[in-house]
Amino acid sequence: MTCDQSWTVHEAEQDRDDIRALLAEHFAAMRAASPPSACHVLPIDGLLGPEIRFFSLRQDGILLGVGALKLLEPGHGEIKSMRTAASALGQGVGGALLAHLVATARGIGMTRLSLETGSTSDFAAAIRLYDREGFQPCAPFGGYPDTPFTLFYSRAL
Repeated sequence: MTCDQSWTVHEAEQDRDDIRALLAEHFAAMRAASPPSACHVLPIDGLLGPEIRFFSLRQDGILLGVGALKLLEPGHGEIKSMRTAASALGQGVGGALLAHLVATARGIGMTRLSLETGSTSDFAAAIRLYDREGFQPCAPFGGYPDTPFTLFYSRAL
């Protein structure tokens, strides 16, 4: 993973135009790659709730990616809305964001992180990242339905 020392993490920037544009791209891609029964992307308003901590990664003010941490229950969180800007793909942005989300989760006392992602080739890079970072396949959680298009992962912290 390449991690540039000039990268900075920011919290709660959902109202910025570049964030909204990246999230709109994310929502469109998720809806295009998944059938409605297996598409669980949160809309922008869903990323504003008190149970969500939303982060962006920037270099010299330029948005590289976003990710969110959702509190499911005491000690258990979920990774949501991970997205790297197209111009930053292959630079380690996803890994840096995931590391920040894991550190944040630990820092607020979470002992388990889970996530839901797609099972098709559109999600291959994300699946490789989660595997590399120690996430293990698990049963559905948080009320998600089990579909052929959905994979579930979890990791103890």
